[in-house]
Amino acid sequence: MLVQQEPDASSFPNGGIRNTFEARGYSAWDPTSPAFIVGGTLCIPTVFIAYTGEALDYKVPLLRSISAVNKAATEVCRYFDKEVNRVIQYLGWEQEYFLVDESLWAVRPDLMLTGRTLMGHESAKNQQLEDHYFGAIPTRVIAFMADLEYECLKLGIPVKTRHNEVAPNQFELAPVYEECNLANDHNQLLMTIMDKIARRHNFRVLLHEKPFKGINGSGKHNNWSLGTDTGVNLLSPGKTASENLQFITFLVNVISAGHKHNGLLKAAIMSATNSHRLGANEAPPAIISTFLGTQVSAVLDKLEASRSDSAIRFNAKNVFKMSGISHIPALLRDNTDRNRTSAFAFTGNRFELRAVGSSDNCAEAMIVLNTAVADEFTAFRERVDARIEAGVRKEKAIYEELKSMIRSSRAIRFDGNGYSEEWRAEAARRGLDCETCAPRVFDRYLDPSSVEMFARMGVLSKVELEARTEVKWETYTKKIQIEGRVLGDLTMNHIVPIASRYEALLLDKVYKISQIGQGLDASADVELIKRIQQHTALIQQLTHDMIEARKVANKIEDQREKALAYHDTVAVYFDQIRKHVDRLEEIVDDQMWPLPKYRELLFLR
Repeated sequence: MLVQQEPDASSFPNGGIRNTFEARGYSAWDPTSPAFIVGGTLCIPTVFIAYTGEALDYKVPLLRSISAVNKAATEVCRYFDKEVNRVIQYLGWEQEYFLVDESLWAVRPDLMLTGRTLMGHESAKNQQLEDHYFGAIPTRVIAFMADLEYECLKLGIPVKTRHNEVAPNQFELAPVYEECNLANDHNQLLMTIMDKIARRHNFRVLLHEKPFKGINGSGKHNNWSLGTDTGVNLLSPGKTASENLQFITFLVNVISAGHKHNGLLKAAIMSATNSHRLGANEAPPAIISTFLGTQVSAVLDKLEASRSDSAIRFNAKNVFKMSGISHIPALLRDNTDRNRTSAFAFTGNRFELRAVGSSDNCAEAMIVLNTAVADEFTAFRERVDARIEAGVRKEKAIYEELKSMIRSSRAIRFDGNGYSEEWRAEAARRGLDCETCAPRVFDRYLDPSSVEMFARMGVLSKVELEARTEVKWETYTKKIQIEGRVLGDLTMNHIVPIASRYEALLLDKVYKISQIGQGLDASADVELIKRIQQHTALIQQLTHDMIEARKVANKIEDQREKALAYHDTVAVYFDQIRKHVDRLEEIVDDQMWPLPKYRELLFLR
């Protein structure tokens, strides 16, 4: 009974695979991820499929993609080591989050219902002093962290790192890396127990990618690597010529896969919530580029230009001592700096996919990355084998293929500032996907090249891809719809009435001053009344226009077109309305303002 169960598949987002009257679905135990106990409940990690066999979850395609990488990468490994029987994908996620006082959260309907503040003027002090990252962790937060870590370790989640993040009230934790499937399950479990533990400490945890305007949002960097069952990290330089050729082989294949499917990789991390964060000078831009660093880039350039298959060499780490401080030990300097503006950076022995959002399921990005890499390994192996069968020596065949791949994937390599406008223009010239509209980014799942790749690797069928993309468009629409409704309620039932009440007090003051006369001047108050009247009138008009746009969009049957309508005609009102609300926040009496302000939300007491 524990191995197979029958949940209701039609009550789950399924993109039309199941109708309401077609309820049956199956879950099956995944023995590669340990069962665990929460409270008095035995929880068993499972896969979830429809009665007709299609995957309805993330775990099924993730496991398929893991199998595809294992098969394809193992074949490539055997060019270098015949003893390799398995290649393992490792994932180390970094979970960023905000904490706010539960009492303040409870009187912010926007935070409660959407996960972010739809209005709120920035605090006089936020993160501009850049002093939070290395500051002391507040005592209340340390207590929460210790409690959370204890619960994590009881559940087998190997957390090891805690620290402040750049924004006030923003923090991060990270585990020791694990095999990809287990790491993903642990992250899903973590996000659930974070909320439970936060409530114990009178906090609410915010996992929205951009809960506060004007300060950094939250991501979930996915550190991804490949290792063999013989204990070799395939993305780490070696000590011998053969080890370095193996490293370059795997590195170049991953780069090439990222280049061919950069738009699809972006689709895997794009959402209504993460689109607020990407490109906001705190996270990678909505362009997938790869940072390699000076030494690795130089090696690839030299290999591309070389006419021979000469040995590849990497310099050892530099040792340097702190000048003038004798008691500080010698430090090892890495071969290259890190680039936090690269969405898909190579960081010495792994790739760091920095664009994943804090509320995301890691599996989606891993499914796309694994599948693209497996497809690339498979094609690489076929091309090298063809060269060998034609009489080319194995090492030379590998070198020649690598040179070709380095040339063809050069466009995705960028070591500069990904935040600059110059890079956006350059990326477009290079042919990289620069689309920022989330509903249009989702189209990449249905590109013929994507459909064919997923089918070749046996990860997702065309029907499954169409269903998942349908769910993505529907989810995007519903999230914007909810935000629009919450914003309309706040403006018309909270902000405008309070502003009008304060306006009435000022009018009464002006009237009384006019009655007293004797040279008293009420012109400043009259100007204030005019400003309040102007902002409230614009809020009312813009809110009305937004509601009408939503009514029009709701009549659209096609999910993609509806999502586009919400993006193009509804969401565009949010910042316009917010601008006038935030102006009123600066004017209206602080004791009358109905919502906790940023200075209260962002600084714990």
